[in-house]
Amino acid sequence: MRFLPVNLDALLVELKDLDETLALFDALMAEPIAGVEEIIPAARTLLIQFRPSAIAQQALVNRIAGQDLSQRREIEHRRVEIPVHYNGEDLDEVATLLGISRAEVVQRHTAHDYSVAFCGFAPGFAYLTGGAGFQVPRRQTPRTRIPAGAVALAGEFSGVYPQASPGGWQIIGVTPLQMWDLNRAESALLRPGYKVRFTDAGPLPAGGLPAPTVPASAAAPSGAYLEIITPGLHSVLQDMGRPGQTGQGVSCSGALDQGALRAANRAVGNRSDMACVESVLGGLSFVCHGRAVIAVTGAKTPVTITNASGLQWQASHYQPIELDAGDRVSLGSPLAGLRSYLAIRGGFDIAPVLGSLSTDTLAQVGPPALAVGDLLGFTTLTTGTSVSLNEAPAFELPTTANVITLDVVMGPRTDWFTEDAIQRLSSQLWRVTPQSNRVGIRLAGEMPLARSNHHELPSEGTCVGAIQVPASGQPVLFLADHPLTGGYPVIGAVAHYHLDLAGQIPINAQIRFNPVDGFKEIQPVTQASSTADVKKLP
Repeated sequence: MRFLPVNLDALLVELKDLDETLALFDALMAEPIAGVEEIIPAARTLLIQFRPSAIAQQALVNRIAGQDLSQRREIEHRRVEIPVHYNGEDLDEVATLLGISRAEVVQRHTAHDYSVAFCGFAPGFAYLTGGAGFQVPRRQTPRTRIPAGAVALAGEFSGVYPQASPGGWQIIGVTPLQMWDLNRAESALLRPGYKVRFTDAGPLPAGGLPAPTVPASAAAPSGAYLEIITPGLHSVLQDMGRPGQTGQGVSCSGALDQGALRAANRAVGNRSDMACVESVLGGLSFVCHGRAVIAVTGAKTPVTITNASGLQWQASHYQPIELDAGDRVSLGSPLAGLRSYLAIRGGFDIAPVLGSLSTDTLAQVGPPALAVGDLLGFTTLTTGTSVSLNEAPAFELPTTANVITLDVVMGPRTDWFTEDAIQRLSSQLWRVTPQSNRVGIRLAGEMPLARSNHHELPSEGTCVGAIQVPASGQPVLFLADHPLTGGYPVIGAVAHYHLDLAGQIPINAQIRFNPVDGFKEIQPVTQASSTADVKKLP
């Protein structure tokens, strides 16, 4: 095993192959280690997120290094049959690459069971191993759109795209089954450990595949509500996210400035983890139908209240604001920061999705972004927790005139880059480009980061704050809606205590990365070596 740093609360365990990876995953799931919060398996790695207050990094490494990988757990899981119309546009090319006929590709693909090794890339996307044992390279140029239900091959894996998305896998067919359906008790059709058998469904019907089911629309609120007049550039509901869903290929998501969200909730007397409206660059306005107490935190944004009589005044940030029926609230353009958080006393009366109100913009999980005319119901409280009058920003909010310094933990793939690139990461400034969003901050630097290792990186788990470097050499700083797994090397990650600040950096601001330490692997320490070290002390 290799133990590679990811962040102050995460590490990557690299193993020899998929079998060893799954053996370690099984062992850690069978006997959980206290303090481990999430394990994301991939082709040859496990990304392990932990609570440093519960277990120290070195102690965790020592525990993992002592695991027995010689045996896999025998767990009886369900078997799923997936009918496939083998009409994929890459089927002939796959046959040529394998040196067999088109018919033999189909025969071998349907002749054996596959196993779900792990999930990632998108909700419901399962990496399937075994089966035909094909080895097929990815397409040299990824497609901008692969349809939902596409059955595809890449490397040693088979997979089915749960929704339309870009992708570089070789398409050999299509299935009518929905791999991801929020109307089911288990949204993902496949989970790690399941067995899968593909079957030949014959030619595609003349009318094509049936349209996927669409989740039912939310009912109109029965009580008090906010009527959205203008949603601004992008306004979505966010709470602390949905941890524990990685088995379905769903990342946590959640508010980008969690301190601001908690402060907004405390200001109105809510639990600090309740959902708020996260709004980018102001422009949000709404009318309150009923009486309410709200608070606006985060970006330094003018908050204007206009009552039913036309009287207008400015409200304070980080303070409770009492609203009467007919009051209109408008958020102006931020003077500093990027994202504002609107909390309402009692909370929003909206059904959660997978236990959370967070909107994951990449995975398309959670309530849709706010639109003109939306009605947001809320719970009216007459008693309960006192409001807080002592809230304030946790840091100075950045502007485009600032150079924002972010501490960085180097790893896990720092050694895939040249020494010049490693130095350049921190020595030059990086401009935040307009292509940035909740998935990640796309950066532009004068000199791109060059790699020393040009091999293809097998997909591995990624964390919030990861600085991933694609082929262009211009890095992307992953935010809360990042993909669960990625195939480009991560040179470092923004330390978790600077993630809220990263979520408030405006477009065209400049970032300077500050490595907190040099990159080095984490070595396990055995009991014997620990004793020897103690004896050497004077």
